[in-house]
Amino acid sequence: MANASLAIRFELNGTAREVSVPPNRRLIDLLREDLGLTGTKEGCSVGVCGACSVLLDGQVMSACLVPAVFVDGSRITTIEGLAPDEEHLSPLQDAFIRHGGFQCGICTPGQIIAATALLSETPHPTVDQIKSWMMGNLCRCTGYYKIIESIQAAASTDGAPVVREAVGVRS
Repeated sequence: MANASLAIRFELNGTAREVSVPPNRRLIDLLREDLGLTGTKEGCSVGVCGACSVLLDGQVMSACLVPAVFVDGSRITTIEGLAPDEEHLSPLQDAFIRHGGFQCGICTPGQIIAATALLSETPHPTVDQIKSWMMGNLCRCTGYYKIIESIQAAASTDGAPVVREAVGVRS
């Protein structure tokens, strides 16, 4: 019984998935190792840094803390699922590039996931609302000012996808 796996069904970045996982498999391991979605990063492994943030049924969750079996029947969005297609970026991804909201990139996926949830709930947040919302996402490279500026810039757009070529990003 120790090697038993459980079948789970969920939606991942808009696509229905069905996989078998051991009962002790974490969501971060399922995403990165089993499904090859390496955009979600593991930082602290105890749920305090925000690097592994994903949206689980629209709510920000630390993928390092969530047992994979708990996502059965859920909808998960990772950083890979934010852009509408291969040729466009979300306004938030574009703003992070244009406004220097990232440095080394380790925390960036989690920052963008958390900011996506913020803008979904509060489309035009104040600086204080941004600071409060983003408290669970740590960055060791920036002073957070460029992250805040990036979120403000995205909040001021019309929400239309941005062509990747326009920002110099290539697949």
